[in-house]
Amino acid sequence: MSQKFIKNKEDFVCEKCGFKVVGNGYTNHCPECLWSKHVDENPGDRASACGGLMKPLDVVMEKGQFEIIHQCVQCRYKKNNKTAPNDKIEKFLASMI
Repeated sequence: MSQKFIKNKEDFVCEKCGFKVVGNGYTNHCPECLWSKHVDENPGDRASACGGLMKPLDVVMEKGQFEIIHQCVQCRYKKNNKTAPNDKIEKFLASMI
């Protein structure tokens, strides 16, 4: 199995909040609610059979870049994902208070 990133430009409707997401090839979560979907074994490969929704648990700073910690609600797999400029991080952080 390759660890190399596969660019996959896809638009999708968020299964959590219904927002229509326009992908850019690196988009892997909804910018409105920050939820994702467990579709990859390695970034962009769409090889995961799980398909569970991935809940945003926290936002952390890694190497000068914000990352979202996601956990699959179905299989409990955890993964960090880089944020995008249009992510509503403040909205997410406010909901944690």
